[in-house]
Amino acid sequence: MPESLTPPSAARVVRLHPDDNVVVALDQLFSGTRIGSEDVAVSGLVPPGHKMATREIAAGEVVRRYGQIIGFASVPIRAGQHVHTHNMTIGAFSRDYAHGTEARSTPDASQQATFQGIVRKDGRVGTRNYIGILTSVNCSATVARAIADRFRRDIHPDALAPYPNIDGVVALTHDTGCAIDAKGEGLRILQRTLGGYACHPNFAAVIVVGLGCETNQIPDLLASQGLTHDHRVHSYTIQDAGGTTNAIDRGVGIVRGLLPAANAVQRQSVPASHLVVGLQCGGSDGYSGISANPVLGAAVDLLVRHGGTAILSETPEIYGAEHLLTRRARVPEVGHKLVARIQWWEAFCARNGAEMNNNPSAGNKAGGLTTVLEKSMGGIAKGGTTSLNEVYEYAQPVSVKGLVFMDTPGYDPVSATGQVAGGANLICFTTGRGSAYGCAPSPSIKLATNTALWQRQADDMDLNCGTVLSGERSIPELGEELFRMMLSVASGERSRSEQHGYGQNEFVPWQISVVT
Repeated sequence: MPESLTPPSAARVVRLHPDDNVVVALDQLFSGTRIGSEDVAVSGLVPPGHKMATREIAAGEVVRRYGQIIGFASVPIRAGQHVHTHNMTIGAFSRDYAHGTEARSTPDASQQATFQGIVRKDGRVGTRNYIGILTSVNCSATVARAIADRFRRDIHPDALAPYPNIDGVVALTHDTGCAIDAKGEGLRILQRTLGGYACHPNFAAVIVVGLGCETNQIPDLLASQGLTHDHRVHSYTIQDAGGTTNAIDRGVGIVRGLLPAANAVQRQSVPASHLVVGLQCGGSDGYSGISANPVLGAAVDLLVRHGGTAILSETPEIYGAEHLLTRRARVPEVGHKLVARIQWWEAFCARNGAEMNNNPSAGNKAGGLTTVLEKSMGGIAKGGTTSLNEVYEYAQPVSVKGLVFMDTPGYDPVSATGQVAGGANLICFTTGRGSAYGCAPSPSIKLATNTALWQRQADDMDLNCGTVLSGERSIPELGEELFRMMLSVASGERSRSEQHGYGQNEFVPWQISVVT
């Protein structure tokens, strides 16, 4: 990946690898325009962010971008033509996993970066200080929201006025918890997710509210996650409380009792090694793998050098590129774990009559991404260049430092929910189409892939990576800026999504169980 790109005034396309037979348009290409760097004339129209063939590509021949296979020509493609869904498709091809052959040690930073974190009694460090209302089942969602609403600053500005060190009271509800197999994998995933949130360092305390007769019984939930009732974890059911009104009043009373202790925290300087950053991309476009994702990858490399942790996820969005990660596996066993998760997804899709290539959304395709292979090649750039140190299942607690992988769906709210359950205290989210997203209790930093999006939707974005495309900034330079932004947001600076109040509705545990 080049450190900076030639401005569009000098060249209207970007070549990412010498072996590529397509280039990416930086702006609208019109028929007859001569592309001097490729010695080819445009044939037809090529939208910005989309691919143009640099030579004749025969039907069935591989199409390469990033020097990797992103698909196969479904019909003959002439030099200069637009390459997209009308003439390119996915296909099977073998991958050389070469487990661990490119693993390498990462030198520590000469001077340890720090941020102002919240140190909990167990030694873990939070970036925010919330009180959370969790639910064991959908039936208690209304009560949970009603409790949190009593402390909303926009509705009851005086409720938290005496407690300036508390970021808020949030209700994280979901639509499951009953009518599922009591011994099945679906319930285990839900309990693991709720358990991860219940002990998350960004919560000063949590209340788990249930109905009382659900499959996901609170005592079983707590026991399965090694949790007990203490100063941090409280629970009750609507049925035991005597109905909705009493349950709301009881919850409000518990929160009021928790406020003084929760407010007593003080931020203090802690090493950046306490940062656990979930990596996300959504509403991607043809520029995602050129600008924002590599910028995030550069910041991740810095984070790893400072002893921190980055969680790469969205398994369907590394499909076809997983061999680039297995090569970086710390030990071969880590690479084998990743391949096993890919194989699980292939079987899962086959059982449900789905295909792995259905991942690119309509917006992804409109932005220039044609196949999941192409999306995956750009998506793994978020993970930087360091070794892959471990592979986790959804919502498992992350304990290994450095770059790790968590198996999640590609759907951003579900994926990020698993990352936060695993311990992510910060999220970084790249977008080329303009995703609106937040993730309580962990703040989310949004990166725009292109300047047009930044100008159109700056209200939702924290960093413009479009300056990489114009040649104004380099990838390492913006990576350094993003790393410093991570430290600032972790220290309490509010991201754009936090300012808008995003986060409560984006709690979406992964559901794979049969509902009966």
